[in-house]
Amino acid sequence: MPPPRLTIQALEKSFGANRVLRRLDLTIAPGEIHALVGGNGAGKSTLSKIIAGIATADAGELRLDGAPYRPATRLAATAAGVVMVLQELNVLPTLSVAENLFLSNLPRRGGVIVNRRELQSRARLALGRVGLTHLDPDTPAAALGIGHQQLVEIAAGLAQSCRLLILDEPTAALTQGEIETLFRLLAELRAHGTSVLYISHRLNELAGLADRVSVLRDGQLVAMLPIADTTHDRLIELMSGTKTAPAARAAVGSAAGQLALQLRSVRIGTAVRDVSLELHSGEILGLGGLVGAGRTELLRVIYGADRRDGGEMFLGADRRPFAPRSPADAVAAGFAFVPEDRKQHGILAPRSVRENANLARLASRHLWLRAVDGTAEAAATSRVVDSLAVRCTSAEQPIAELSGGNQQKLVVGRWLGREVRIWLLDEPTRGVDVDARRRIYALLAERAAAGEAILVASSDYEELATLCHRVLVMSNGGITAEFAAADLRPDTFMAAAFRGFASTTAA
Repeated sequence: MPPPRLTIQALEKSFGANRVLRRLDLTIAPGEIHALVGGNGAGKSTLSKIIAGIATADAGELRLDGAPYRPATRLAATAAGVVMVLQELNVLPTLSVAENLFLSNLPRRGGVIVNRRELQSRARLALGRVGLTHLDPDTPAAALGIGHQQLVEIAAGLAQSCRLLILDEPTAALTQGEIETLFRLLAELRAHGTSVLYISHRLNELAGLADRVSVLRDGQLVAMLPIADTTHDRLIELMSGTKTAPAARAAVGSAAGQLALQLRSVRIGTAVRDVSLELHSGEILGLGGLVGAGRTELLRVIYGADRRDGGEMFLGADRRPFAPRSPADAVAAGFAFVPEDRKQHGILAPRSVRENANLARLASRHLWLRAVDGTAEAAATSRVVDSLAVRCTSAEQPIAELSGGNQQKLVVGRWLGREVRIWLLDEPTRGVDVDARRRIYALLAERAAAGEAILVASSDYEELATLCHRVLVMSNGGITAEFAAADLRPDTFMAAAFRGFASTTAA
């Protein structure tokens, strides 16, 4: 009988006084899709980074196909056949898609000159495996949205010959169709003997994908069992250590407040085409659609981060057009913004939890001498940390040391220190565990109940159905459908999400 593909024994890891992994044991079989779940800060990403050579363990043993395995670098792990696609994307924006796909293995002529024709050919094959057949390999990576960047990262991982593929939240920014394509690819890899360590907060997707699931809590393995022997609720209990009640709808009642924001025929190149919408005080309005539908571009132009090419925006009852020249103008007008890409646009990675928690109140936290009001800053940090249960060792801990989910909670919570009229949130629970997602939903429901208006862009159908009063579906830059929450169904939602692309093709 062959040895396990990966064996982990008594693995330990600490960051300062914070013990992240505690004598952890784990095995993954050849040709197995092994799910790894746990709350934010449970140790999932740290464990996967140690396996992938990105971090080093303090103690413990790893074996790959029975042989000692302790990669000192990510390159060494890849050479041994262990490939990881990170939750925090590492696409190089100044390079093309093709160059990102094969950066460590560019085809060359004579060992020096890059063979562009072969690179193009290999890139098209790799992109086709993840459903990006129409994406030009020469496209600069900087021009891609998060969803397409995620698919490019996955394509790069699949393009390499590997014994163990590690995927950390691979579907967080993907649509249902793209997720189905990925799952078919993973099934093919399993059939050919490749093992997959699959990390996800989307528990519902595991039943049809994984063979076994391991549950981490506070850096310890609390369960490892066949996926057929567990349920969604049981996994939540194992992750939290307590029984949890069924999730209730976050947004209750009707949104009948006054008009807070109006858009008329807003255009942004080919990304947003004549979009008109109305958002009311006390309402949570969803923006759904496929990756590349124009949701992110629309939020950015409302926030003043990008310029629009046409159309008008109005705030409340004011009939003077609202045209923010920068995000500072939008913040001054009462906007809060949670960006899609927290790594690039949401956090200051080297700075502390305290500094990141107070970014949204910089203008208001200075005394007349321009000195920092330390007491107010400490109180604001505690409010954010406590209200969203952010796991950190102290307010001075660098935010880069926190899990992605805890970083996201800080990005959302930092706006609690300001008077906000309108929230703009782009994928607000990407990479966030079940409990944290409920906390964010509850926070947004409270803000809506207090009369604030909320516009949420999400690729997660269940999130839109749970959170919103109304949902607008974008497709190819335009709005193709509007649903009241009670009328939202997966089939009609997906039909609307594809409608704009079908009409463009027909034209």
